[in-house]
Amino acid sequence: MSIDWYPLINSLRIAAISCVLVFFLGIFFAYYAAKLPRTIKGILDVILTLPMVLPPTVCGYFLLLIFGVKRPLGAFLLQFGVKFVMTWYGGVLAAAVVAFPLMYRTARGAFESFDKTLAYSGQTLGLSNAYIFWRIRMPACRQGILAGTVLAFARALGEYGATSMLIGYTPGKTATISTTVYQLWRTNDERGAMFWVLVNLAISTVVLLTVNLLETRQKKAVKA
Repeated sequence: MSIDWYPLINSLRIAAISCVLVFFLGIFFAYYAAKLPRTIKGILDVILTLPMVLPPTVCGYFLLLIFGVKRPLGAFLLQFGVKFVMTWYGGVLAAAVVAFPLMYRTARGAFESFDKTLAYSGQTLGLSNAYIFWRIRMPACRQGILAGTVLAFARALGEYGATSMLIGYTPGKTATISTTVYQLWRTNDERGAMFWVLVNLAISTVVLLTVNLLETRQKKAVKA
């Protein structure tokens, strides 16, 4: 029996690209949110982490309201050949939206636990803020940031609700592991569905082991 590996390839592609987007956006918002007053930070937290508590299908519905081809923004983007509905890169958008809160919260926690005296010491030595951020703050927070990145990747890889709402299921075009499992189960192909379940299970296990390893290293570094 020949196996169509497109769902795996597409899922990894969507997860990887969305993870890169979430990495930089999450660090950007986490860094500046950690410096805001408590009230403003609380309001921003609610907005940025809302996709984490909303059902994924609700997130997908909101994305359709915004980027649907008959919606103002969706129609505008379509004039330039950009269409997020029923395209694989629409899956990148959906995955990034649901994975962003994990990266943001983890990175913000890492930045808030950073010893600010290290940054002040760098400033007294005449180091630029960019140098302090990339050479001092980021290395000190790397374990938390890496853990957030891995979790965001895992969340994007396993995303189903928002993805199915926005890009649906088209073999060889928009199919992902999650949507393929559902479609195979719906058509009573339990053997095929179980195969992809085991593939997803194997990848998720590796991801969780990686997160545990990073957390262990972070605890050892703190004790040291």
